[in-house]
Amino acid sequence: MFRIAVALDVGGTKLAAAVIGDDGTMLSRRQIPTPARESAETLGDAVLRVLADAIADAGRQPDAVGIGSAGPIDPAGGTVSPINIPAWRGFPIVDLVRRALPGRAVRLAGDGHCMALGEYWRGHSTSRALLGMVVSTGVGGGFVLDGEIQAGPTGNAGHIGHMVIDPRGPDCPCGGRGCVEMFASGPSILRWAHAQGWCGPDGTDTRGLADCARAGDPIARRAFDRAADAIALAVLCASALADLDDVVIGGGVATGAHDLLFGRIRDEVLRLAGPAFIRRVRIDRSGLGADAGLFGAAALALAATGSPCAA
Repeated sequence: MFRIAVALDVGGTKLAAAVIGDDGTMLSRRQIPTPARESAETLGDAVLRVLADAIADAGRQPDAVGIGSAGPIDPAGGTVSPINIPAWRGFPIVDLVRRALPGRAVRLAGDGHCMALGEYWRGHSTSRALLGMVVSTGVGGGFVLDGEIQAGPTGNAGHIGHMVIDPRGPDCPCGGRGCVEMFASGPSILRWAHAQGWCGPDGTDTRGLADCARAGDPIARRAFDRAADAIALAVLCASALADLDDVVIGGGVATGAHDLLFGRIRDEVLRLAGPAFIRRVRIDRSGLGADAGLFGAAALALAATGSPCAA
């Protein structure tokens, strides 16, 4: 291990930071809840705190910084506007981090891209065409093709959560309608179940809904089937466009309810897919779990130092 990076993963539920070496060793990891409804300044302070704590735990200063954030993002301007963090609209996160850690390269990418890159680096290096999906408070995604992030001109390519799958579906905070996120994110799954009359033991937690689905509650079961169907449609469309080898799905909802989602997703893709090149796609759970985005952000940062890693 010659160089290390500190990685930051920004989501609507949690802020996570880790110090990771170019050999893939995680030296430290910290996580705090995202103060998503607080002011931009409070959010910024939380980011700096979790970064500082991870660096202190590692006992070594990083050579570079990688940031993976829910989007939309603007890598050229160094800003983020996560739909599920209302106070951050055009928030200059790169400048914030650069001031705290001067003299280091700081790289920004979408959380889906970082998740995909982390999976490529630490488990799917033979995949020529990989889609990473994050199913959590929101739904994100990103492509790694031939070992490189394909982010597009604005850095937001692969933002599969805002692919429209039902033009008559629910309005989305992004301004669209019928987006995948409105069917498959944790809050959307829970919202739909409540609208159908579900009153579980914990009405604010997707985990409680998942427990009810496992116990046979028909509304809870249908809520997760509906989410799986939306994800399957997104996978079908992405596979048709990008000739994918692998789709790797992570995030809190996908991880916590994997037994309710993945079988249905695979079955729906096979039921609806026509061409053989779509039917061959492999759909897997994230092997890195909640850390996939951190590994990807670290890989992105380490590449900026010339270190031989995935990016």
